[in-house]
This record gives sequence, structure tokens and C-alpha cells, in this order.
Amino acid sequence: MSNKPFTLLGKVIPEGKRTVIDLKIAKLHTRTTVNVPVIIEHSKNPGPVVLLLAGIHGDETNGVGIVREIIDLKLNKPNNGTIICIPVFNIFGYLIQTREFPDGRDLNRMFPGTINGSLASQFAYQFSEKIAPFVDYIIDFHTGGGERDNIAQIRCNKDDAKGLELAKIFNPPMIVYSNTIIKSLRETLHKMGKTVLLFEGGKSKELNPTIINEGVNGTRNVLIHLGLIEGEINVRATPIFIKKAKWIRASDSGMFKVRVQNGALVKKKEVLGVIQDPFGEFKKKVYAPFNGYVFCINKTPIVNKGDALFHMSINE
Repeated sequence: MSNKPFTLLGKVIPEGKRTVIDLKIAKLHTRTTVNVPVIIEHSKNPGPVVLLLAGIHGDETNGVGIVREIIDLKLNKPNNGTIICIPVFNIFGYLIQTREFPDGRDLNRMFPGTINGSLASQFAYQFSEKIAPFVDYIIDFHTGGGERDNIAQIRCNKDDAKGLELAKIFNPPMIVYSNTIIKSLRETLHKMGKTVLLFEGGKSKELNPTIINEGVNGTRNVLIHLGLIEGEINVRATPIFIKKAKWIRASDSGMFKVRVQNGALVKKKEVLGVIQDPFGEFKKKVYAPFNGYVFCINKTPIVNKGDALFHMSINE
């Protein structure tokens, strides 16, 4: 629970007032300073501290769009507690629309970081030491890498009771059981005793209105449930739980046409897509090997043998 006074990054945050603090990372080779804006809304009343974070991968602009919309709608102004927004975490990658840090590393595999490690590791260390200890709940917004298009979903560890409870309140179309990845932000936060929701939706380098709307509505539900803002929780349907899943891979190389909608329930042997050559001599259908839901589709037009095409639930 937030206390008065609330201090973050060495600064006392005033009550009832918007505060922006720059988390200093490093300088470009041009000597230009690169900072990550941290937007803090600290209410006059006690309550949880919630962090809304996006852009840990610099090309995941849907997440940035979600946090931006939350700020625009003033959903980040709590009646109780504190809401911290970091719309663009990996500012380096965001500037040039790449997934990685300038040192070529995936920031989401560098936590909790080290004080004298690589640039990405040092940045992860700053977050782990200076921000993470002061928050109670985190919603981390992601998208599919490259051309992989995710249905809006929350990923949770099946043994994380508090996380699963909040995932249901978020009310996404799907909740996917997903183990934490070593050295990821989610693993580090779990080890610190924090409650984390990992949102996945859409693909990189896009602003998808449907995905952004799902992210905003889900976050609003969680903030209402935790007592930070007022309102009624909007529950549209019971989320589909994905307990086991498998990637369907390309058996051949060629041009790829998708024949199924993301989120669809498909039957065994149903045609999911077609792989064909550019010369009109070859065409190979991609069939569903079992019954299940499609919750991620590779939208790339050209595929190689072995490429992941569809992520499907395994319905028992």
C-alpha cells in the first residue's frame, strides 16, 4: 500500500498532482542524453501502487498505444493509491523501431540486471533497484514479435492464484497458461513478491484499435477492482483458458496465405492456410492436427520450412 509521503527515484511525489520523472539511462554516441519518462499520479488517499509498463521491446507499439490511451482518458488518475505509467520502457529501441537494445540484447532477458554489465543489463538493474521495490501490481504490455499476430490475451503461471484472479477481472478474450522465462521482467517481479499481468496483443509496428481497446478496458477493470478508480467492471464474456498449446510449423517454404481467423475454434484436419510457390506449380495446404483455438497467426507473406505459423490450444 502506498504511504505518505511517497518517494520514487529519490524524489518525494506530491499528492494529487501529476509528476514526471526522467529515468536516466545513458547518452547516445552524439552525447545526447536519453531518458525514460516515468509518469506518476499519487492520490491523497492510501492504496496500492500499480505500474503500467509498455515498450520493453522497442517495436511493440500497441502496448505504447494502450498506455497512451489510458493517460488520455485520465484512467491513470486514482482516487486511492498511486498509478505509475511508463509508456516507452526501451526508449532506444522505440526511437529506431527495433526490438533490441543498442547492444543487441533483448532487455526482457536481462533482469534483474547488474550494475556493471551490458547497457541493457545496467538499465534492467536500475529498474529492479529503483522502481520495482515500490510497486505492488504491474501490467506489462507486449505484442507478438515480427509478423506474429496475437489475439488479445493475458499470460499467467497456472500456480499464480492472485495473477489468475486479476486476469479474470481483466477479462481478455483468452487467458494463456505460460511459465515465467528465466531473466525476464515477469520472473524477477514474481521473485520480489509482486503480482504481474502480462498482456499480449497484435503484432509489432502497428497500432491496432481492437487490441488497444482490449488493453484499455482490461486495465480499467483491474484498477476498479483494486479500488484505485471508481466505476463498474465490464465483463463481456468468460475468457477462454489455454492450458496446453503447440506451434503448427510450415512443412514447406513458399508464399503463405492464411485461411482462418485469429481466435477461431478449429477442428482437426480443417485448412488453416496454404503455402504455394510464385510460379503456379506448387500448393500445399496447412491442416489443423487437432481440435483447438488459434490464438496467434504468423502474418508474414513468405515462409521457410519449419517456421511457426499458428499457435493453437490443444483441446482435451
